[in-house]
Amino acid sequence: MRSAPEIVLTAGDPLGIGPEIVVKALTDPAVRAVCRPSAVGSREVLCAAARMLGINDFSEKYGDNIIDVPLPAGSTRDVNELRSLAGTVRAFAGQHAFDCIVRAHELCSSGKAKAVATAPVNKESLRAAGVPYIGHTEIFGALTGVKDPLTMFETDGLRIFFLTRHVSLRQACDLVTEDRIIDYLRRSAEALRKTGVRADEDHPIAVAGLNPHSGEHGLFGNEETEIIVPAVLKARGEGIPAAGPVSADSVFHLAHRGRFAAVLSLYHDQGHIAAKTLDFERTISITHGLPYLRTSVDHGTAFDIAWQGRAGAVSMSEAAILAAKYAF
Repeated sequence: MRSAPEIVLTAGDPLGIGPEIVVKALTDPAVRAVCRPSAVGSREVLCAAARMLGINDFSEKYGDNIIDVPLPAGSTRDVNELRSLAGTVRAFAGQHAFDCIVRAHELCSSGKAKAVATAPVNKESLRAAGVPYIGHTEIFGALTGVKDPLTMFETDGLRIFFLTRHVSLRQACDLVTEDRIIDYLRRSAEALRKTGVRADEDHPIAVAGLNPHSGEHGLFGNEETEIIVPAVLKARGEGIPAAGPVSADSVFHLAHRGRFAAVLSLYHDQGHIAAKTLDFERTISITHGLPYLRTSVDHGTAFDIAWQGRAGAVSMSEAAILAAKYAF
């Protein structure tokens, strides 16, 4: 039996709910039962979040589990002032969130941690700080030199890969190409293999249809017959267990029932809606293709309830537990 892996939890945007949910996850017995978690963030901010939650012995009990990343020079150091800024876009908050990601990357790259679970960042705050990346996936890709990391959602046994992520729907349709689908099927099969998930002829990877009813043989669009079918046939010729296209109005239900090992979603909302409708809090994002595993909550910074003690930490805990499950 392997020992519990070291998992680092980044605290995210300090003006959002990140510090609060990381404190809750770090102290969650279910998390601590499967891994050795550490929080990457400002010690001062995390301890303030713990006090807000009534965990007054946090520093004494969990201080050794904090990897301190101070707030940027020139930003507020007063916790009361910090809380008064809660829920706002600030450059220092974006910079701090980025600094925490960099530190987590260093820990995982050096082998001091096996995986990272990330709390939410705010894209506007990152931009205000001059961070040249739109979000976590792009940051980790740049830090590791991986050009196009592979995103997978998992919730209640449903696994969804994404052919496209943060692009417009118009751009996403243009990115549905035969070569891209084949490449993503290869990478999806490898990701499942690496994490010990069975994909075979009886439980293949299904490619979701793009058009209503998968185009009805060209009646509602020809992407299925001209692009997706040839891609699936070529992938199968390489020994990849692939199927499809399967109409998007049924493929996620079938995968959840166990018919498919995973689904390749063709655009962002196609897969997001399916997973989050099934279980919003326990939909966890996994980034494959990096030298280490990264999981994440799949919700935002929730500025409207930040620093009010109201944020639920189910997703943060689940992200840490899933990181421990799949850490390699």
